[in-house]
Amino acid sequence: MMSGKGHSATGSDRFEYLQTLVTEFQDTDSDEAKEQVLANLANFAYDPRNLENLRTLQVTDLFLDMLTEENENFVEFGIGGLCNLSMDRECRDQILQSEAIPLVTGCLSSRREETVLSAITTLMNLTTAASRSQTTDTAVLQCMLRFSISQSPRLRNLASVFLQDCCTEEQVARAEAQMQGHHPTALGIPLPKD
Repeated sequence: MMSGKGHSATGSDRFEYLQTLVTEFQDTDSDEAKEQVLANLANFAYDPRNLENLRTLQVTDLFLDMLTEENENFVEFGIGGLCNLSMDRECRDQILQSEAIPLVTGCLSSRREETVLSAITTLMNLTTAASRSQTTDTAVLQCMLRFSISQSPRLRNLASVFLQDCCTEEQVARAEAQMQGHHPTALGIPLPKD
């Protein structure tokens, strides 16, 4: 199985290796092998040298497809990969054109903290003038307000950064007013396990 080997590739070797990983993901029936390949692809998505190859191989779509899987590892690695890709403008635009924001916001309800953190960061990366109304809609803001009082410092801090960097003070005040009188777990989105 190729995904388990260390590989330092350049140029066409890099493309061929990434293509082998994608093919391995598509051809295997083993969930464990798929998880390993997804984890590797998500890691490769962090390196700007791989972005063009990953776009060519439609890895963005592969990651997006994982967000609706029942296997929590698939979801975690899928949103982690999207999070890494969304830092790049071209990849961000590709994700936005795929109308992925509802899939990403769906990850906010995960019980896994890493999945939620990746979803928040992805939403931050996907926030543009054109997408802001979706990435900062009322349900997302209320979710971030709840996360901002989480026991988890990572979740609490990242939600606070989202509220400060992606939202206007008026939006936050409106969301807080709508939550008045409601328990902080409104909307039924559970806080992730630590």
